[in-house]
Amino acid sequence: MAKKTKTSSNIVKRPPVVVIMGHIDHGKSTLLDYIRNSNVVDKEAGGITQHLSAYVVAHRTSEGAEEKITFLDTPGHAAFQEMRLRGADVADVAILIVSAEDGVKPQTLEALESIKTAGIPYIVAINKIDKPGADIPKTQASLIENEIYIEGMGGDIPWAAISAKTGEGVSELLDLVILSADLAELSGDTNAPASGTIIEGYMDGKRGATATLIIKNGTLKTGTFVVAGDAYAPVRIMEDFQGNSIKEASLSEPVGIVGFNKVPQVGSDFIAVANKKEAEKRASEYTTQDHTQKFAHTDLPVVPILIKADVLGTIDAIKHELDSFESDRIAVRIIEANVGNVTAADVQNVSATENAIIVGFNVKVERAASDLAERLGVEINTFDIIYELSQWLETALKNRTPKREEEVRTGRAKILVYFSTQKNIHVLGGRLEEGSLKVGQVVKIIRRDIEIGRGKLTNLQSMKHDVQEVKEGEFGMQIESKTELAPGDYIEGFDVVIT
Repeated sequence: MAKKTKTSSNIVKRPPVVVIMGHIDHGKSTLLDYIRNSNVVDKEAGGITQHLSAYVVAHRTSEGAEEKITFLDTPGHAAFQEMRLRGADVADVAILIVSAEDGVKPQTLEALESIKTAGIPYIVAINKIDKPGADIPKTQASLIENEIYIEGMGGDIPWAAISAKTGEGVSELLDLVILSADLAELSGDTNAPASGTIIEGYMDGKRGATATLIIKNGTLKTGTFVVAGDAYAPVRIMEDFQGNSIKEASLSEPVGIVGFNKVPQVGSDFIAVANKKEAEKRASEYTTQDHTQKFAHTDLPVVPILIKADVLGTIDAIKHELDSFESDRIAVRIIEANVGNVTAADVQNVSATENAIIVGFNVKVERAASDLAERLGVEINTFDIIYELSQWLETALKNRTPKREEEVRTGRAKILVYFSTQKNIHVLGGRLEEGSLKVGQVVKIIRRDIEIGRGKLTNLQSMKHDVQEVKEGEFGMQIESKTELAPGDYIEGFDVVIT
């Protein structure tokens, strides 16, 4: 019997996977634009990159070496913090971009925190040096103030001054990327089964469940299967980052795979296996934790939300927005979150649930769903800009928050003289110590800092004249109350406010 031979390894240098991170308008997309000589900004709603993608570029170093670099395109808006962190997790090297006009911003520090959490080296790119307001020394000082210690300023973090618009300094920046990658000694085995990370997942209307993968080790070939969590797909239709059909892909390459049994979870690891049987076995062994479990037990009124989006990464961003909503009066429960257009089945799913909302992002509402929603009174709202969705969600949740009465104190007075009482009407003299008191107002009766009862101001007198309100000094009053009052007691007037 022939002995089964083990595939020999072939360890080679692996191209770096790079993520550019920073503030929303410090020029990240413009820099990617220049590097890959294409245009992303014009294609994005609101001029903001909102999906995570990847691109391969060739770079000739100053020493004449031909190198490849894979760039991840991660969103910059605050709501996409989880996606940015995922980008840093996948990447080998990060570029932290900072405007030479604005210096370090809160989003810059958020991005830096993601980079540090991922534990990867990073390079600072001081961008917009072509602008009239550019001030490199001031920007350097801003970096140091925020404990980003760059080379030449007491630290060892590499940096480059660039203009993403004109391209000045970009080649030097890419040289620093290659140097950082070389120091990290990135490598991979081209003979191993492919493995890596899912960076994008979505439902293509014509081709079904589709995902973008970054290969971190091995070679992916047609005829095999990929498994990511409980999702799997045959490698029949495989495309490179430019949409070209390919037969195989290797280290650090982004590829699109069509034909998953379900949209794989963004950020999950994948591995290539030989056949469908093994793929099904691995997928069936995988269990996922329901995102809504955190809302399972609550005594608060619940606002159920169904999320539909074009890609899974956007669902994460919407969840991030919902997680940031805090209330001691309601709880938010995500009853379902998946990719694709809003369908009649989605409407039916939430119709029996009071206060339910369907939120769509970059998706359409099917006609049957729209008609059914109108008939059943289900609210559907769709958006293509994340901050508009954020603002709407905050308003929608507040509108569904149960109202409550709140007592707001308007004034406090001390009882000085007790004159008489008749049929629960007490005639008293007092001195106002703070605020004001009005006729008709309900008052708390306080004795030794404890509320002993309540009453109603039926009359107020100042300088022996009836008045509607007292704002200072001594005054006379009538209080209707079953509680016995005495000199030394305090009364506190309050208004009831609905909040």
